[in-house]
Amino acid sequence: MAKKEVTVEQKLRALYDLQLIDSRVDEIRNVRGELPLEVEDLEDEVAGLNKRLEKLNTDLENIDDGIKSKKNLIEEAKSLIKKYGEQQKNVRNNREYNSLSKEIEFQELEIQLSEKHIKEFKAQIIQKNEIIDQTKERLTERNKHLAHKKGELDAILAETEKEEQALIAKSEDFQNNIEERLVSAYKRIRKNVKNGLAVVPIERGASGGSFFTIPPQVQMEIASRKKIITDEHSGRILVDQALAQEEKEKMEALFSKLS
Repeated sequence: MAKKEVTVEQKLRALYDLQLIDSRVDEIRNVRGELPLEVEDLEDEVAGLNKRLEKLNTDLENIDDGIKSKKNLIEEAKSLIKKYGEQQKNVRNNREYNSLSKEIEFQELEIQLSEKHIKEFKAQIIQKNEIIDQTKERLTERNKHLAHKKGELDAILAETEKEEQALIAKSEDFQNNIEERLVSAYKRIRKNVKNGLAVVPIERGASGGSFFTIPPQVQMEIASRKKIITDEHSGRILVDQALAQEEKEKMEALFSKLS
C-alpha cells in the first residue's frame, strides 16, 4: 500500500524526529560505554582460566598414571630379579648363569630408570600444583571483577533497557512512515558522520557539528522548508533552528513518557 503523500516540511520533521530518537538511543548506549565489552572480555578470560585448570588437572592425572605405571614396572622388575636369582641357583653352565645375570642387570637398570622417571614426575607434580594455585588465585580475582562489572551493567540495563527497547520500536515506526530512499540516505549519512548525526539544525550560521558557514541564501532556502538540502561539506541533512526547537520539545515529552 502506497504511503500518503507528504510535504517536504513533514519529511524534514519526520527525519529530525528520527534523528532525535536514534540520538537518544546512542546516549543510552554511551552510558553503558565499554561495560558490555569489558564483561565479554572477562567472561572469555574466566572461561580460558577454567579450561586451563581443566587441562592442568588432566595433566596431573596423566602424571599420576605414569607414576603408577613406573611403580608397577619396578615391582615386575623386582619379581623378575628374584625369579632370575632363583634360576641361577639351578643353572648347568656358565652361559646360562651369565645370561640370567644380564637379565638381572637389565631389570636393575629398568628399576633405576623408572625411579628416575618417578622423581621427574613428582617434580612435574610440584610445578603443576604451583601453576594450579596461581591459576585458581587469578580465577578467583577475575570472577570477583566479573561479578562487579556484571552488577554495574545489570544496574544500568535495569534503568535503561525498557526505554531503549521502546525507543528502538519508535525508531522503526518512524522509519516505516518515511519513504525508503530518505531512510536509506539517512542511515548512510548517520553511519559516515561523527556522533551519528545525519540531520542537524543551522546553528550560528553553520550546520550543527561543523565550522563551515552556510551562505545566507541557502539558509533562507532551508528555512522555507521547500526542499531537502544537505551540507556540502559533511553531507548532513539540514533543518532550520525553529523547526529543530519545535521537534525537540515534542520529542522530549515523548522521552519523558518512555523513561
